[in-house]
Amino acid sequence: MLKDFFAKKKKYATIPSEKVKQDVPEGLMSKCPGCKSILYTKELKKNLYVCQSCQYHYPMNSKERIDSLLDTGTFTEFDKDMISANPLGFPGYLDKLESDRKKTNINEAVVTGEGTISGFPAVIAVMDSRFRMGSMGSVVGEKITRAIEQAAQKKMPFLIFTASGGARMQEGVLSLMQMAKTSVALRRLSDEGQLFISIMTHPTTGGVSASFASVGDYNFAEPGALIGFAGRRIIEQTIRQELPEDFQTSEFLLKHGQLDSVVPRPEMKSTLTKVLKIHHEGRR
Repeated sequence: MLKDFFAKKKKYATIPSEKVKQDVPEGLMSKCPGCKSILYTKELKKNLYVCQSCQYHYPMNSKERIDSLLDTGTFTEFDKDMISANPLGFPGYLDKLESDRKKTNINEAVVTGEGTISGFPAVIAVMDSRFRMGSMGSVVGEKITRAIEQAAQKKMPFLIFTASGGARMQEGVLSLMQMAKTSVALRRLSDEGQLFISIMTHPTTGGVSASFASVGDYNFAEPGALIGFAGRRIIEQTIRQELPEDFQTSEFLLKHGQLDSVVPRPEMKSTLTKVLKIHHEGRR
């Protein structure tokens, strides 16, 4: 009897053959890093790369971000062909840049331009973590500064979506200088009475978090984003204390008054539209 029981079970405990596995098209399904659910990639894309089970926010590249926010056909890119040099002669740096250009189809870790969001004009910068982990070198700082200057000149709001590992080590002090340069440009934008909205996405760290990412008139963030300057382990070793589990998350920063709001991605466009509308009507 016991033998028969196991025999029946065996009928159902089948493992898919290699042929069956090969018949599933590559990229059809995605596994959520948050809850491990298996999702249809097509449905995930429709939901702006947010898991419907646990609300985990997948990274978005610059094109996906721009397409999800700006009105169709309104985006005009700035400084598309600007590329980095190798001012310090860092070994292999130019090869890595060229590799990232081919892989991502963009020339640097930030895309800038102008367009409209629900009919409201704005200058936008979107950092892309696929390119050198979104690190800030001379070109990234220059492109952001020029975009801010365009916003000031055209009397438009400026929005930036940050995603960065910090300053780019291959460019040394030249990358650190971009912290001051972008911050000065933002002060001039403020003096012109123009709006600046900073939206921090996962991750926003190092020199980016310590400069332009944190000085918006509105500071927003996506849920679960890592936001901070130094790494968790370095801080714990320095202060010799264990940090809270949610330390350096967007929710932790909101709780401690460092953010104005944590905005889920499906609500981002409507939230930005409300802010832009208020700003537009207030300037009449």
